[in-house]
Amino acid sequence: MKSSRLLSILLLLQTRGRMTAAELARELEVSVRTVYRDAEALAAAGIPLYGDAGHSGGYQLLAGYRTRLTGLSSGEAEALFLTGMPGPAAELGLGRALSAAQLKLRAALPPELRAQADRMRLRFHLDAPGWYAEHEETPYLAQVADSVWRGRVVEVRYRRWKEPREVDRRLAPYGLVLKAGRWYLVAGPADAADAAGPANAADTAGPADTAGPTAAAGQAAAAGPAGPRTYRVDQILRVAETEEVAELPEGFDLADHWRRAQADFHERLHPEEAVVRLSARAADRLAGAQARALAATGEPDPELPGWTRAVLPIESPSHAEAQFLALAADAEVLGPPALRARIKASLAATAARYA
Repeated sequence: MKSSRLLSILLLLQTRGRMTAAELARELEVSVRTVYRDAEALAAAGIPLYGDAGHSGGYQLLAGYRTRLTGLSSGEAEALFLTGMPGPAAELGLGRALSAAQLKLRAALPPELRAQADRMRLRFHLDAPGWYAEHEETPYLAQVADSVWRGRVVEVRYRRWKEPREVDRRLAPYGLVLKAGRWYLVAGPADAADAAGPANAADTAGPADTAGPTAAAGQAAAAGPAGPRTYRVDQILRVAETEEVAELPEGFDLADHWRRAQADFHERLHPEEAVVRLSARAADRLAGAQARALAATGEPDPELPGWTRAVLPIESPSHAEAQFLALAADAEVLGPPALRARIKASLAATAARYA
């Protein structure tokens, strides 16, 4: 355990440069005192590691020192081969590079680790998209990815969910995210006028949206007037890279932004509530936030034995109408009155059509 931790300290300092004892402790999930002891052990072993005291101090390796103690454990080698995603890499134009990197990694492994990595590759296959998700064409993905990598402002024609459907935008690309088989561009407005004005929520796509994002989903992805916004790459109709440099906002972290955008999306996805009674079969069909709400608020219905009464979150009256109608006679909406009236009118119209 200690030898692994000492190696981790060396690799962290080699890749990140100066780090404080507190930063190392957080990264390694140990106490600061343990880091002090490990640093002393490394120095005693002849590693050119030195530390500076004070507010801007920390540990760092002597300039030019590189450790060759980078051997992989069997679990690390297996994990590396699990991260190889040939589909997304090919979409980004990196398919050959990934194959070459995996070949070099495999050749560099000792025979016993090579055998374990091969067994992992043969027995596990990652296929992220769901069964019913259709593959969207993303003809400009490689071009957008290149602009993200080079840090260049792009001019795009984008198909959004609200009229006018097709709009022209100048975007500063911050990063690309692959979510459930769909690519998203996180970008900010490149023009000062756009940054100062209201967020174009109609442009954006919610982190978990489908072919037609709702207003709530679009607004959830907008992070304020000048904040990053989320765009579906398959909805980009044209893209041209400029020579203008796209600067990342200070302190911007793509993974952290995506986590916050997802949390905000889910909070805004169900802004309203409905009181319903459900049969056991209907209750089993609920998922996500509604299933959690059923578990938290559900109680036996006093009028129908075997049924459950609960308060469920809903996205909008129109969305809830379609959802509860799909449950047919296994669900009854008790409130709000407007939603109950909508469903009653739809059922009456359906009965008249089949009369």
